[in-house]
Amino acid sequence: MTYIYRTAFLPLCMLVATLFALPVSSLAAERDRIEAFLATTGFDVALESIALASASAPEMLGIDPDGFGSDWARLTEDVFDVQEMHETAVSILEQTLSDDALNHAVEFYASDLGQRLVEAENASHLIEDEDAKQLEGQQIVSDLIREGSMRVEQLKRMNAAVDSSGTALRAIQEIQLRFLLAASASGVIDLQMGADDLRLLMRQNEAGMRQSLQLSALAGAAYTYQDFSDADIIAYSDALEEPLMQEVYELLNAIQYEIMAMKFEDLAARMADLHPAQDI
Repeated sequence: MTYIYRTAFLPLCMLVATLFALPVSSLAAERDRIEAFLATTGFDVALESIALASASAPEMLGIDPDGFGSDWARLTEDVFDVQEMHETAVSILEQTLSDDALNHAVEFYASDLGQRLVEAENASHLIEDEDAKQLEGQQIVSDLIREGSMRVEQLKRMNAAVDSSGTALRAIQEIQLRFLLAASASGVIDLQMGADDLRLLMRQNEAGMRQSLQLSALAGAAYTYQDFSDADIIAYSDALEEPLMQEVYELLNAIQYEIMAMKFEDLAARMADLHPAQDI
């Protein structure tokens, strides 16, 4: 979760005041509280960054993205409509996010450390050149290991707290599966495997994929939090491991992954108008 100053219409202090001043009887009727939660924690920017994941879509299908030209940018902007994704998240959170979890998360992210973390996370989320960010993060990790720093373990602990139930791997597999099946159904690719065979193949490749995800997350964290002290990282990990924060992250991860899956299915269906079918 993140916070970015330019995304909010109100200063942070006013958003937090609004959040706690409103009655806490029914979240379904308190859209303002959810909006304040999104802006304060920065999950609104995390949702916005989902659109950047579309860059990997052609590669997953074995298609050269350059062949789409300017049509690709127009299509992805239409499919990954930021306001629509925001509305979807708000609708779900109104029905599912508990008062205790909401207040707990906002209290932390409105703190001095929370604000600094969210600002850094938002900036990292919106970097378009993910490869460059990964390379720089990998170099930071290599330097830390060479120095014998304990920071690598601290970053690993923090990443584990963000996905304590280990859902990231399964979620990414499901997104890829739904995307491939949708692309096949729309004629974008000629898929020679059924859903069961694809799931089996993914299970066979799980070990390598899990390691790749962990290394990527570590490099990303090293890059994002490079200006924070070890004490800050430890304090953040402590906060993330709190039961109420775990409740928040489990819910937000599920929302983010489901929105990604739906959008990639939509993208696959609409890619049929941009590219002829080909074998995979």
